[in-house]
Amino acid sequence: MGNETAQALSLDEEFEKQSKKPAPKPSVGLWLGGIAFTFITAFCGFALAKVPGFDRVGPLASAIVIAIIYRQVFGYPEKIRAGIQFSAKRFLRFAIILYGLKLNIDIVLHQGLGLLARDAGVITFAILLTVWLGKWLKAESTLTMLVGIGTGVCGAAAIAAVSPIIKAKDEDTAIGVGIIALVGTIFSITYTILRPILPLSAIEYGIWSGISLHEIAHVALAGAPAGPDGLAIALLAKLGRVLLLIPLCFILMYWMKMRSAGKTGTEGTKIEFPWFLIGFILMSVFGSYVLGKSIPVSKAAMDEISTATTFILTSAMVGLGLNVSLHDLRTKALRPLIAMLITSVLLSVIAYFIA
Repeated sequence: MGNETAQALSLDEEFEKQSKKPAPKPSVGLWLGGIAFTFITAFCGFALAKVPGFDRVGPLASAIVIAIIYRQVFGYPEKIRAGIQFSAKRFLRFAIILYGLKLNIDIVLHQGLGLLARDAGVITFAILLTVWLGKWLKAESTLTMLVGIGTGVCGAAAIAAVSPIIKAKDEDTAIGVGIIALVGTIFSITYTILRPILPLSAIEYGIWSGISLHEIAHVALAGAPAGPDGLAIALLAKLGRVLLLIPLCFILMYWMKMRSAGKTGTEGTKIEFPWFLIGFILMSVFGSYVLGKSIPVSKAAMDEISTATTFILTSAMVGLGLNVSLHDLRTKALRPLIAMLITSVLLSVIAYFIA
């Protein structure tokens, strides 16, 4: 009996030693294969986004749909996992840095200070109400927080930026982006339908769109029927919300630190500083005060940079989408979706009266 116990203990110790050994590093070929997989799927997402119906959703959500379907049919491509995870993590941060070029700080600060105050109110309202509704509906808290931030700030880009700070799971990030794309598309189309019958001037309609819709693409879609002036003010209002993403990230860092301190009764766990946010700020400053002034650049070149940024972000979303299972969608997405829908409706109504 003693020998059997000793043998069992030795087997347990051997298993523990084996489990502690680091996983073998994948070959460079498999690593590159994982990155290529996300690129190819992102390209398919761009192609799918040209199909009627999906053109309203956009390439990010289209690529996530493809990735989720692939996961359910073929399973996760384990052999190339390292490359896929590289895309999901590194490309995600790189895309957020490049996204800073879309934010013209100079225009926002000189022409949109009044809008900035309304933007701050919108962000606060959207996040707090969505989180409160999520608690009332007993929804998954992190996913609810993500869609609340996406609703209040700037959709997928905001979700991608705050996910590492609040330590969100990859599948929650992907689901959140998908929900934002779906709801934002529905609302932007609804805005264009309502435009001819609403007693709003082009400027008022543009402000309403800019301070209430989710993504920059949604604002552009909804603001176009208001003409050049209406679209310009809509995008300006939206850029103010993008600018406020910077202080929001620092607030969330402080909140996470205090939250961990409250749970542990100590000074709290160390929160990893989002260095990509510094890159975002630097690129915003570069794009606002250098690019196009000291360094001449054409609109066509800026459009190409914007497309490349979207492609990189889409590749990252493929990596995140592969972590989503249909069970996750059924069990986790419905209640945060309901919370976000309620918030979005109320936000649109309130924004209508303050536009």
